[in-house]
Amino acid sequence: MADSVAGDWGPEMGNPAESDRPLLEQPLESRVLYSGRIVHLREERVRLSDGSEALREVVRHPGAVVLIPWDSQRERLILVRQYRHPAGRIFLELPAGKLDPGETPANCAARELSEETGFTAGRLEHVRSVYTCVGFSNEVLHFFLAEDLVPGEPSPDEGEWLQVVDLSLAQARTLLREGRIQDAKTMVGLHWFLDRLDHGTAP
Repeated sequence: MADSVAGDWGPEMGNPAESDRPLLEQPLESRVLYSGRIVHLREERVRLSDGSEALREVVRHPGAVVLIPWDSQRERLILVRQYRHPAGRIFLELPAGKLDPGETPANCAARELSEETGFTAGRLEHVRSVYTCVGFSNEVLHFFLAEDLVPGEPSPDEGEWLQVVDLSLAQARTLLREGRIQDAKTMVGLHWFLDRLDHGTAP
């Protein structure tokens, strides 16, 4: 069944087959409820396939990048510790940041890596893109593997306080196994990287 479902879509899961038409919603109108520095909340009215209408509350977000910095010389992953006000606690995370207007994900990845960790990467590879919460937001995270790292001085944004840390592969596995990494993007990125290593496609 899984193969059949996947086969109905294009390579990026963005082109529905004819059989999927009953699942689609037609946008009718949209109004802004709140517009902030990072997110914009809209109420959107849509028409369903049976002709009825529904209201959707949607958080519009410009998208962001997530870095998986791999220091192959020392065999260390580079992460950051940061206090996150909405959750009220410090998290261990992969470096990340939102796209500026008109900025490409690759340019954003290079900028955020330098700003948050001080490292520059001789090689950046886009490895996947992931939607964070499709139930109410269009935010998409673009994951980049950063290699051939050259150290430097971090220059975080104003009001941003970070602590750069490095982890061995064994430490990363232990933290994941014990549930001590609770940031979703970091779990996705680390699991992808470790799976790549385990299946013989190491950087």
